Amino acid sequence: MNKTIRHAAVFCMLLVLALLVRVTWVQAYNGKALAENTDNRRNIIAQYANPLGNIIVAGSPVTGSTRTEGSDLAYKRTYTEGELYAAVTGFSSQVYGATQLEGIYSHVLDGTDDRLKSASDLLMGKHTRPGNVVTTIDPAVQKAGYEALGSKKGAAVAIDPKTGRILGMVSTPSYDPSKIAGQSDGEAWRKLSSGKDEDKAMTNRALRQPLPPGSTFKLVVAAAALENGLYDSVDTATDSPDPYTLPGTRTVLHNENRSAPCENANLRAALKYSCNNVFAKLAVDLGQDKVKAMAEKFGFNNDKLDVPVRAYESVYPKGMDKAQTALTGIGQFDVTATPLQMAMVSAALANGGELAAPHMVSEVLSPGGDALEKYEDGKSTRVVSERTAEQLRSAMVTVVEDGTGTNAKIPGAEVGGKTGTAQHGLNNSKTPYAWFTSYAKDASTGKEVAVAVLIEDSGAARSEVSGNGLAAPVAQKMMKAALGG
Repeated sequence: MNKTIRHAAVFCMLLVLALLVRVTWVQAYNGKALAENTDNRRNIIAQYANPLGNIIVAGSPVTGSTRTEGSDLAYKRTYTEGELYAAVTGFSSQVYGATQLEGIYSHVLDGTDDRLKSASDLLMGKHTRPGNVVTTIDPAVQKAGYEALGSKKGAAVAIDPKTGRILGMVSTPSYDPSKIAGQSDGEAWRKLSSGKDEDKAMTNRALRQPLPPGSTFKLVVAAAALENGLYDSVDTATDSPDPYTLPGTRTVLHNENRSAPCENANLRAALKYSCNNVFAKLAVDLGQDKVKAMAEKFGFNNDKLDVPVRAYESVYPKGMDKAQTALTGIGQFDVTATPLQMAMVSAALANGGELAAPHMVSEVLSPGGDALEKYEDGKSTRVVSERTAEQLRSAMVTVVEDGTGTNAKIPGAEVGGKTGTAQHGLNNSKTPYAWFTSYAKDASTGKEVAVAVLIEDSGAARSEVSGNGLAAPVAQKMMKAALGG
């Protein structure tokens, strides 16, 4: 063989070797990344080649699938009462992806989760029937909250205190996920996702818009005072001048009701009349570290709270001076909370001081009904002692029976709550936020529920904004529905 032919043969062998190495790399090492690439059209075609599995509420699906026409995507997602359940389901879109339960369980719902496949399915590469996701939502509670919020901008969460099951999760204004499920829904998507859309309908306010909780946070401060022995009971007089001057400043903190008996008031009266002077001074007397520790027991400063949708972190700040610490005592300065978080506060107190882990999915099922995942009810952690919980429940009942939360009363049930009106904007220049957190128990049936409601904007005049006027009626309707009323 002459030299030229030999060199050409060696070069060809090297080319073949390089090709084999590249093919091996693509198939053995890089294949999974290519298969999962969001730009791989085959993935989306496969995802919507068959009807999707369903998200279930009280035994009935609130999702579905419909056959498409003139598209390489054979099916698209549909929703039953989409606006009612959007805060629970999220959306599944052929163009814009999937969120919330639709996103978390997308592989179960489209049948690609390996747990759904039999040995023959895996061997033959056959399509597997999809699984279903079973929620803890009570449709009566969900509907009561949605209808009560109406046109208001706000959110509400209802929790079973014993089990941690989320019975209702509502965010308004809402949207119909069906309208952005297909390939030709660009205009609807632009309207919903535009930065000019002040309604932010796709924002789940129940989980993902922490705002100042105002006076509802006073329950956390009261719990810290009792747990740390600052006061023996909710009926012990406090050392609380009225008005109270913030430490190191000339700023005087007044009470909303200046005629209320807030000077040296006990915790029961201070919660009943929502005395700012009492709780601002309590926060200073306790110190920010003790208030922070109590807040964190209730769930604040947790950036990994999954229900299983991840909630945004509710924050109790650090590194403050005494004046700033005083303001945190009334749920202001840099304190923020979601409605889920404030429902957790009431749920823990209703459950004897134990916080059951909140969750809105009970099971993930195979197409044959076998459980792929099962979420434990009642997995709890101790937040406060039983005595502290009982004391604060008693004070919360006083708030509803004879204080600032009378709109939450339910005949024949024990109802306790706490109102809040949180400042909004520089120097409180914008309409305040209205809050209410509460619990209800029916001794005859054993049913109980904890609810938190946030009204971000109701369109009402500033003078008409209050936790009792706007938020408590929503909570009352949700609690009544949960108790079977």
